[in-house]
Amino acid sequence: MPPHVILASASPARHTLLLRSGITPEIIVSGIDEETPELLALGPKELAYELALRKASAIDPGRGDGFIIGCDSVFELDGVAYGKPGRPEVAKERLQQMSGRTGTLHTGHALINIATGKVERALTSTDVTIVNMSEAEMDAYIATGEPLQVAGSFTIDSLGGPLVASIHGDPSNVEGLSLPTLRELFARHGLGWETFLAQ
Repeated sequence: MPPHVILASASPARHTLLLRSGITPEIIVSGIDEETPELLALGPKELAYELALRKASAIDPGRGDGFIIGCDSVFELDGVAYGKPGRPEVAKERLQQMSGRTGTLHTGHALINIATGKVERALTSTDVTIVNMSEAEMDAYIATGEPLQVAGSFTIDSLGGPLVASIHGDPSNVEGLSLPTLRELFARHGLGWETFLAQ
């Protein structure tokens, strides 16, 4: 029987990725403050890596067995970290900067064994090229509200999909969680992926 898995994220995309791969997680949102001065001083890679650990570590699962998955994605362009824009004007500025260019989507992963407290971590990076967007496309996309709550102001698995010209690297990472990376983290905990396939 597969172990109990907690996903410390409100992301529908991450939830869907896990379901598609054979994992049915319990969702518990960590609710950590992602904009402390300490965190904002970090570079894009370090920020994603640290936030993933903080999200997973903030969950109190109680007693028992199983695992907690924490993830965080940060889009990097010209060395600048692009998290969730939150406001339409910020999303517009970012989309203008990203249009026709290639950036890197970094996703930090943390997997905690509830019983032992052992933590395994990894960072996965994928290059993403955005199409040359028209102002009308940007405005219409922002009006949907979708880009306001996602790293880099775009998605690949929903309305923003047509705006992604190409990716170089793991496609699931661009959706918010690298499945090959997660497989490797479970393996470091001594758990083969076949555990989730034999249900």
